[in-house]
Amino acid sequence: MKKLFYNIRTISLLFLIVKTANAQRFSYPDVLNLKTTISDSHNILPSVFSDLGAWHAYALPSDNKEYGGFVGPLVMDMNGRWLSNNFAQLSLMKDGKLMDLTKADASVHYYPGLLYQKLKTEDLEITIQLIFVSNRKALIKTEIKNMRGFSVKIKPLFSGDVLLKDVVVLKNTNGVTVDIPKNEDRFYIHYTSKGIAAIKITDSSYNTSFSEINIKPGGSHSIVQEQGYYPVDEKIPETKYQSFDEELKKNEFRWNGYLKNYFLHTRNLDSKLKRLAVKCLVTLNTNWRSPFKDIHHDGVFPSLNYQGFYGVWSWDTWKQAVGLSFFNSWLAQENIRCMFDYQDKHGMVADCIYTDKSENNWRDTKPPLAAWSVWEVYLQSHDKKFLREMYPKLVAYHEWWYANRDHDQNGLCEYGSTDGTRIAAAWESGMDNAVRFDSAVMVKNNDHAWSLNQESVDLNAYLYAEKIFLSKIAGALGNTKNEMHWKHQAAELKPEINRRFYDKKAGYYFDRLIDKSAFINAEGPEGWIPLWARIATEEETAGVAKIMGDGKKFNTEVPLPTLEADHSKFNPKKGYWRGPVWLDQFYFGIVGLRNYGYSKLADEMVSKLIKNAEGMLTDFPVHENYHPLTGEALNASNFSWSAAHILMLLRKYDNEKYHQSLR
Repeated sequence: MKKLFYNIRTISLLFLIVKTANAQRFSYPDVLNLKTTISDSHNILPSVFSDLGAWHAYALPSDNKEYGGFVGPLVMDMNGRWLSNNFAQLSLMKDGKLMDLTKADASVHYYPGLLYQKLKTEDLEITIQLIFVSNRKALIKTEIKNMRGFSVKIKPLFSGDVLLKDVVVLKNTNGVTVDIPKNEDRFYIHYTSKGIAAIKITDSSYNTSFSEINIKPGGSHSIVQEQGYYPVDEKIPETKYQSFDEELKKNEFRWNGYLKNYFLHTRNLDSKLKRLAVKCLVTLNTNWRSPFKDIHHDGVFPSLNYQGFYGVWSWDTWKQAVGLSFFNSWLAQENIRCMFDYQDKHGMVADCIYTDKSENNWRDTKPPLAAWSVWEVYLQSHDKKFLREMYPKLVAYHEWWYANRDHDQNGLCEYGSTDGTRIAAAWESGMDNAVRFDSAVMVKNNDHAWSLNQESVDLNAYLYAEKIFLSKIAGALGNTKNEMHWKHQAAELKPEINRRFYDKKAGYYFDRLIDKSAFINAEGPEGWIPLWARIATEEETAGVAKIMGDGKKFNTEVPLPTLEADHSKFNPKKGYWRGPVWLDQFYFGIVGLRNYGYSKLADEMVSKLIKNAEGMLTDFPVHENYHPLTGEALNASNFSWSAAHILMLLRKYDNEKYHQSLR
């Protein structure tokens, strides 16, 4: 496996161009509630902290019995499992007696990029900090300060119990190692500080004791440990001394750079909206995974809080990359490369990929938003080398659609699958169980391609937009011939989409059966994608905007559900794409309205989303989707594309109108 040198990568992130002031991480404590206690190794619902693409994560203790360490680690290869509730819990012997840290005055916080714990007793002040220093390794510093006017003798101890079964706890030179045979992974602790007296292993637990130290009045003693998680085919680097304080400075500079970069692109957001933005930023960062086994570039999980999302998805990636580009354009580029690593010789991009490539889903792809993503990332990075790298891949992907998903070769495409199954074809739309597909059947295109028997308006609007973005990319690269080629194709497609999919009587866009005149009459977000793509005329837009603004249909408590609220099959609680508000489709709808001058309606809808969607302005995680009538957060928490689209919305959001809406 290719080795990655994250020290170089981290240093490169230190030189982010930042121009705004007062974007300091200590201004944003606890934007997410990370306090928890773990007794079930499979309970991955709590919010956690990870960084730099590491495959392990931590949380904060919620119980005074767990003071002296951090909850975890959670390890995330193939699925998420907690190795321990606290695998390095501190105990202290003072003057030969065990101290009761449960009675300490505790301050426990999560700052962007940092877990922090301070315990105060009558005699001591104990500060514990955790940061990640690479894609495999975290550093934890425990500092014990004597607050008395006389010397005290302290003997530190660290211990931990493993929750997982079928693992082996072993002693190593500087600490302990846990072998996880099922995953072919290893977790280890190395103490970089001297003074280890003994390490004892008992079945699934360990105890590390240090020699007794004498701390003078006002003096302090520190112990630093590495905690790392590696696949077995990667050699664990030899432990070398790393100054925690120097690494902490780098960490703080990098995170302050993320914050400054994002807020450079926003209006004067108030403190609540800034905290929402930071919550979304850390959500994306915690879902960041680095190259690991069969994943060859850095990618982003949809959510590490749901076992079914322990991989990297294509259209999730296109959206996440745009959100990432506002504060970390390097990671946005890597995220896109991650999916294109698995582009096949025909141009198809897999639906999703995993650390075990035999699990990759090649039964379908996802809606074509890759060129949009690449262009949006370029607008932040100004990296033409990246454009040159991606352009031929984007062209191949675009042309794949017309070669494999245009059953009657009329220039209008359908969603489909490679195995002829309807379920995979519905997955390809991204709207897995949308009502518009209820009566669809499969038709064969070639030996490796089938289509649904309906042409979808959103798919063809996305393809139109891709032509526009391909023309922009070609133009930026100085390829005038290709620039004009894509513009010409887009100009030809635009009237065909309006002619084929817009129902003048209903005033809305609908899918249609192949070679049939009847519309598939179910109003969903596919009907406003032509507004996002700037395909609609003013007349057509007026019809769509009227329906979007109808309180009985789409202008609900949380606006723009994935099915009109007055439809007989509207079911937000159980219908994954039959009513919940998904923030990607919400975003496309808002941009579509603004494209045609309906900014007042768009601003009102954004206000309603922020005000009424559960937990938006608290330390509650952003979710996969929301109930349009009650605002209840639904399905997976800490959802990446929700976070990405909120970051997009806040960049354009009128703060004054937000204040007015809450008065």
